[in-house]
Amino acid sequence: MSLGDQVAANLPYLRRYARALTGSQHTGDAFVRATLEAALADDALKNSLSGGRVPLYKAFNKVWSSAYLEVGSDDEAASSNHEHAAQDRLRTITPLNRQALLLTTLEDFSIPEAAEVMDMSAADVESMVKEAVQEIDRESSTSVLIIEDEPLISMQLEDLVRSLGHEICGTAATRTQAQEVVAERTPGLVLADIQLADGSSGLDAVDDILAIDSVPVIFITAYPERLLTGDRPEPTYLVTKPFQESTVRAAISQALFFGSSRPLG
Repeated sequence: MSLGDQVAANLPYLRRYARALTGSQHTGDAFVRATLEAALADDALKNSLSGGRVPLYKAFNKVWSSAYLEVGSDDEAASSNHEHAAQDRLRTITPLNRQALLLTTLEDFSIPEAAEVMDMSAADVESMVKEAVQEIDRESSTSVLIIEDEPLISMQLEDLVRSLGHEICGTAATRTQAQEVVAERTPGLVLADIQLADGSSGLDAVDDILAIDSVPVIFITAYPERLLTGDRPEPTYLVTKPFQESTVRAAISQALFFGSSRPLG
C-alpha cells in the first residue's frame, strides 16, 4: 500500500478525532490540513507516516499543541450554536487531559500508544485520562433518547446511561417512534443508530429533532463510512459497533460537556 493510500485510510478517523478535540468540523479539518501540509514540506515527517496511525496522530499533535490557544474565533458563518459553545468551553478544560481521554477512548489507542502520540510518559497519560473523566463527570444529569432497533443493544445503552446518572426519556426503533417520543419531551442528548428496523434512517430521525432544538447527538453505528464521507456535515461524536462501553461513556461525557445539554427538572 502506498503512503498516500495509508494516510487516506486513516484520514476519516483523524478528522473525527480533530472534530471531537476542537468541537468544530471546520476547525478540526483546518488542523488536519495543516498537518498534511507540514508533512509535504518535511521529508522526514512524511516518511514517518508510513508507520500507521500513531505517527499520523503524532504529527497532528505537534500542529495542535503549537496552536490550540488560537482555535476557532473565525469559524464559518454556517457553524451551529453547538459548535460555538464548544469553542468557548474548550478553553475551560485542560487541553492535554482532553487529548489523552479522546486518544484512549474514541480513538482506541492503548496508553503507551497515546503516550507516544503525545510525546509523554505512559504514567502521565494515564493520570490525565483520570483527571479528564473527573472534570467532565461534574456535568449535570440530562434526559437521553435512544434510537436503536436492536433490543439487546438498546437495553445495554439504557443500563449504561442510567449508570452515569442520566434519565431515559424514551427509546425508539424507528423514525416514527422517535418523533412520538420527542413530541412529548425534547431530550437533552440523543444516542442514534443510522439504520433502523423499518428501513427508516436514524439520520432523518436526528434531523427531525435538530429542527426543534439544538441537541448533542452521538451516532453509534456499524456503518461509520456512511457518515465519514466529507460530503455533508459530519457528526462530532461517532462510535463504531461493536463498541466498548468505556468508549460510549466517554462520548456521552464529551457530548454533554461541549453541548447545550438540558438538566433534569
